Amino acid sequence: MAAVKTVGIFAKPHSPQAVKLVPELLEWLGRRNIEVRLDEETAGYAGRTAGLDRFEVPEGCDLAVVLGGDGTLLSAARAVGSRAIPLLAVNLGGLGFLTSISTQELFPELALALAGDQEVTRRKMLRVALKRKGAIVARYQALNDVVIAKSTIARIVDVEAWAGDSFICDYKADGLIVSTPTGSTAYSLSAAGPIIYPTVNAICLTPICPHTLTNRPLIVPSEMSIRIVCRAKDGDAYLTVDGQVGGPLLGGDAVECQTSDFDVLLIRPRDKTFFDVLRQKLKWGER
Repeated sequence: MAAVKTVGIFAKPHSPQAVKLVPELLEWLGRRNIEVRLDEETAGYAGRTAGLDRFEVPEGCDLAVVLGGDGTLLSAARAVGSRAIPLLAVNLGGLGFLTSISTQELFPELALALAGDQEVTRRKMLRVALKRKGAIVARYQALNDVVIAKSTIARIVDVEAWAGDSFICDYKADGLIVSTPTGSTAYSLSAAGPIIYPTVNAICLTPICPHTLTNRPLIVPSEMSIRIVCRAKDGDAYLTVDGQVGGPLLGGDAVECQTSDFDVLLIRPRDKTFFDVLRQKLKWGER
């Protein structure tokens, strides 16, 4: 990795831990003559009057530090987009499958990153297009998942799923989750989906409480494009991307998902594997 001259910082809103940690981080970086670009939350913790919009933070950065939970990281990953900027994610939240670095590990790991000695894993995102009457009306990027779910007043959602030109089936369910391997430990896992090793080239379709009990999670190769066509009435289904952005669907809307051409770069501690995280977060038995 090239020498780090500028660091972008993304922070979780309303975090008591960030109130103390952000000034320490800025002082630590300042002593090393590292420039910083701060989002609005981080600027507030630093006592500065103005921060940048989250999507402006990555411009010119060599490294990004994320202070928060998985939700903060998902937002930061979408902001970074196709830029090959490593993300050092520190867990200030709860479960934190993606933010596996603790506050105690922040400065040692940051020192390694500045020295170019960090361990980086690559995670694929999904490129999402919402089509309405044949025209693209919205585009998204998803690190975790794309969810088509029933609205609060609908009893069930009817969607049809395609893999490339091949028809999969009609799903009648509370919803359908299209997840990356990274997202397999998120909503998909709660819906009885499989845990997929993060670097496996795959996309997972997980129905939520399917009406047909034999509808089970399905794993397809990552090079396949997935198309979900909404057959519900207008407003009875809702599209959510990474649990953070989206909107209501109309009957006939098509949600197209393809693996992105770029990777999200996540820094992780050298002595912590994906299986270590599973044992820690899911309370699996230790040897």
